[in-house]
Amino acid sequence: MTIASTTAMTFNPKERDFIRRELDMFFSTYPTIAEGIQLRTWRGGARAGAPKIPPTAQSMLDRGLLRLDVTLRPPRLFFTDEGLAELRVMMADRRLADPAKFTHIREELGLPNERKSTQPGGATGVL
Repeated sequence: MTIASTTAMTFNPKERDFIRRELDMFFSTYPTIAEGIQLRTWRGGARAGAPKIPPTAQSMLDRGLLRLDVTLRPPRLFFTDEGLAELRVMMADRRLADPAKFTHIREELGLPNERKSTQPGGATGVL
């Protein structure tokens, strides 16, 4: 019999905020998980062309929740399998991510979306 690990990696509050900002609407465009999180690059100096990795993203890279791809322009961060599992947990919890605001991400992760409907008597509710 195999005992599964009970220690679950979870995003800390700063990481959740970073994820919400990066996956929210950007200039009337919804980003996707598959396209990754775009990073800026250093323009000059000794690190010219190297990606600027925010400290919050660096902590997720160090824990194996994200991976860095510098072959693309601009460089991007992608969720690993473990990171996707944690993102799915985060997006499933309405306290951590507004289901209405992140419908596009919930659909990409295969999570059910909550739709509002009008019930008899004019009351609105969640199906």
